[in-house]
Amino acid sequence: MKRVITYGTFDVLHYGHVNLLKRAKALGDYLIVCLSSDEFNAIKNKKSYYTYEQRKMILEACRYVDLVIPENNWEQKVDDVKNYHADIFVMGDDWEGKFDFLKEHCEVIYLPRTPDVSSTQTKDYLAKKA
Repeated sequence: MKRVITYGTFDVLHYGHVNLLKRAKALGDYLIVCLSSDEFNAIKNKKSYYTYEQRKMILEACRYVDLVIPENNWEQKVDDVKNYHADIFVMGDDWEGKFDFLKEHCEVIYLPRTPDVSSTQTKDYLAKKA
């Protein structure tokens, strides 16, 4: 079984997220999503619209996702790859090169982002409607 691992906040889930998850899952048999915890988001000066538990529930409902685990810090990636026996690490190509240090532990793939959609755009639009 080939295991794929990816990371993110996945706030206000949109079709770009689903597209990324679908393409990541297509690379293997089992997709692990490391979801930024609320505490980690605070460290990154990020505020999610939904709580960690709500975002986790949404991701677990997605047919492409097999397991959701918390991301609590930047440093946990090597341990996650080892502990969950990940064969492939996947991120959006806006992070290209940032996770190449994982290449000694697994294959690293940067997927192109879905054009014309982002969580920031969605949140901005919703804020204007409120």
